[in-house]
Amino acid sequence: MGRIEDLATRYHSYISAPWQRNLAGAQKTIFVVYDKDDERKLRARLDEFETRTTEAGHSWKLFDFTPVFAKWMSEMDYRESYFEEPKDLSMKLQIEFVRFAADELRKTLNSPEVTEDTVIGVYGIASLFGYTKVSLVLKEVEQDIKGRLVLFFPGEYENNNYRLLNARDGWNYLAVPITLHGGVITK
Repeated sequence: MGRIEDLATRYHSYISAPWQRNLAGAQKTIFVVYDKDDERKLRARLDEFETRTTEAGHSWKLFDFTPVFAKWMSEMDYRESYFEEPKDLSMKLQIEFVRFAADELRKTLNSPEVTEDTVIGVYGIASLFGYTKVSLVLKEVEQDIKGRLVLFFPGEYENNNYRLLNARDGWNYLAVPITLHGGVITK
């Protein structure tokens, strides 16, 4: 069995257990942590996670962060000047892009077919790297999570700390981590 299939099996054992309903949004988040080199393999096998989710009796919906930055830039009035002076974009990235990225995800979280039994699978978060922190976007949408939010996380989890793309800085988050080495870690 490959690494992604092993993660899908570990994910299935967690997602099939009865869900506690009175959790905060951060506690309804699941991080499936995998090696950054496996990004293409994961994308090719997202259907395994969908299958495991539906086998557990939950509905499934996907959201991809990959096109979000390009969409945000394309809607900006003065985008050409930001290409000439990218450092001028830093203030907009800290506030406006975080809100934009959160609003894009929120559209999926609040779509009419999403219920308390829906799993939203989020991938493409590596495309946010260098523009904003995933933690800032998640903080914006925590109150909108109805069922479960599964974040496919290319990076590391160690000592309650998540590091996207194995970058130096990380953050502590209340999510349930699913890893190859530790399985499902409950808090």
